[in-house]
Parts: sequence; C-alpha cells; structure tokens
Amino acid sequence: MATNLEIDDQLIQEALKIGGHSTKREVVEAALKEYVQRRKQLEITELFGTIEYEDDYDYKQQRNQS
Repeated sequence: MATNLEIDDQLIQEALKIGGHSTKREVVEAALKEYVQRRKQLEITELFGTIEYEDDYDYKQQRNQS
C-alpha cells in the first residue's frame, strides 16, 4: 500500500543512524512494529491482578510429577 507521509526529516535521519537502517521505509516499518509490540504488551499488563489463583497451590509439586 503506497502512502505519502510528511515526517520530520531530522527525526528520520536520527532514526536511520540509531537503528542502522538504510532506508526511510525500514525506519517506518521498524517503528510501526515496535509500536504494535508495545501496545500488545500494554494489553497484557492490564490483565495483572485480574486472574484468580489458589493461595495453597504448589507449583513446585507440578514439576516433580513428570
């Protein structure tokens, strides 16, 4: 999909240098991948504290049964 974007050239140049990318396209794709990954991580952290568990559960016992 072709998309035209106006992005701060200084920001792109810094990202090219820091990321070791050779094209602007690589920079944008890497940034989008990191963005998506970060958002998925945030979704997972929202689950913290919502999962119920048994206070007397012994996870070490499960390891010894195999």
